Amino acid sequence: MVLSSENELPDILSNVNIVYFREAMSEKSSDYDIAFIEGSATTAKEVRKLRKIRAQAKLVITLGACSSTGGLNRLKNRFRIGELKESVYGVEASRSHAFDTMRVRAIDEVIEVDHHLHGCPISKDEFIKTFNDLLLGLKPHTPNYPVCTDCKIAGNVCVFKKGGRCLGPVTRAGCDAICVTYGSICWGCRGFVDSPNITAHTETLANFGMGAEEASDFLGLYSTGLTGDTKVGKATKSTKSKQR
Repeated sequence: MVLSSENELPDILSNVNIVYFREAMSEKSSDYDIAFIEGSATTAKEVRKLRKIRAQAKLVITLGACSSTGGLNRLKNRFRIGELKESVYGVEASRSHAFDTMRVRAIDEVIEVDHHLHGCPISKDEFIKTFNDLLLGLKPHTPNYPVCTDCKIAGNVCVFKKGGRCLGPVTRAGCDAICVTYGSICWGCRGFVDSPNITAHTETLANFGMGAEEASDFLGLYSTGLTGDTKVGKATKSTKSKQR
């Protein structure tokens, strides 16, 4: 999404020097003021790297759902690490030293974070606005009202009124309700608002035919850390290895 800001990048580059951008340049430098971090922490090596970044950067900004809340990666925490290794690596799983993996953590569970850019993907407009605020020395704004507000502004018919199920009432806004606007539902990729009424929304989901376990899974899709990481399921064995 950052690279999709091609019209705005010239203005950005006239005000800053990008010294490390793995997806866009080969040069590297550890001399920086603002660090935008993507992805969640899943290995001890990543934790060490994050702590080094925090020591060097004046500001740390998370970029997207995985770094802000743990994202879909955090679903891993519902299972035992040993069970997951066996599921992915089979007989090789016993070589634990070869697979540096641990429970998934959002970046602010490892180091202090100055601001979160939520979403999967992030909003380009929100990224540009945040970047401008940082350049002006302002504190970027983080919405703390539900996606339902964005839906009303967009003129959308409520998903529930159309017979669907949605996480809009407990999910942090700021996305302009783009998923609902284009015919889908809110999956909660921006994480929960502060102090979400999970109990009330679980009751709403139940009224629309969603059982307690299904509702818990639905609510925990992107915000497992808030609905509980301790659920233990049975990992499905696979002969294929999938790594990010």
